[in-house]
Amino acid sequence: MSTVIRTSGLTKYYGRVHALDGLDLEVESGQVHGFLGPNGSGKSTTIRILLGLARATGGEATVFGDDPWRDAVALHRRIATVPGDVSVWPNLSGGETIDLLSRLRGADRKDPAYRDTKTRLMEAFQFDPRKKGRAYSKGNRQKVALIAAFAVPAELYILDEPTSGLDPLMEVVFQREIARVRDAGATVLLSSHILSEVEQLCDRVSIIRAGRIVESGTLAELRHLTRTEVSFTAADQAALAGIPGAHDVRVEDGRAHLTVDSDAIAETLPALGALGVQGLRIEPPSLEELFLRHYGDDLVGAEAAPTRRTRSS
Repeated sequence: MSTVIRTSGLTKYYGRVHALDGLDLEVESGQVHGFLGPNGSGKSTTIRILLGLARATGGEATVFGDDPWRDAVALHRRIATVPGDVSVWPNLSGGETIDLLSRLRGADRKDPAYRDTKTRLMEAFQFDPRKKGRAYSKGNRQKVALIAAFAVPAELYILDEPTSGLDPLMEVVFQREIARVRDAGATVLLSSHILSEVEQLCDRVSIIRAGRIVESGTLAELRHLTRTEVSFTAADQAALAGIPGAHDVRVEDGRAHLTVDSDAIAETLPALGALGVQGLRIEPPSLEELFLRHYGDDLVGAEAAPTRRTRSS
């Protein structure tokens, strides 16, 4: 498996503003790679550098082994991208905009394969291509970019909050298209704040904080950093104290609840079996729990003290 995207020690400074502060990221071919972080963490800055829209201050970034700043034109022939806030030409219809964006990536609007794919996508996204751009809502502007991106095959899809403004039904359509292009061998870098979406779609996840990657791996690899929820019918409450590795033990409405370090759950299960517990339920940690591990404190103390450095997304 080859590396499609690689950054090493990547920095981007806007004067005293440190948007990226030594970012190390690798995205392997054929994978959907989730890129997570709140506003101001550096996600959008990273994507702009990978697309050749911004020049790094320091470090290295390569896409397909090439420099995205020097080789942007050649690389864009292999890349489809969708931003989180799409602008369209007000006097062009949605269909005309899709055809224009697709032609920029080498599509021929008379090609039957392109026409069939475009028609299928417009029907799936319930998109009316006859309206002028000025009449489209935010969600419909997103659909323009998504249809144009998926209508022409690409080797790499770089998507920055692509489902912003879409309703839940359209998000399902988006997820199907991601699965389709991945099965066709494409690579996807998906920046999203919808944790359930990333958890469902992504093979690997990288969490960015203050311009650096703080965790990266598969969900299975990262879950050892959190605790698994365990619950069961509590027949002998006195025995709960002897369960190895148990934390936060409590009993509510006749059920025992506890947490176990996820990498120690195999040691706990035999003890539960020896107790003869019934109604056993085990819930693996979610991506949201992992995310809050790194950002939960910020929800409480983000404004506690000013810092000399500020960062932007």
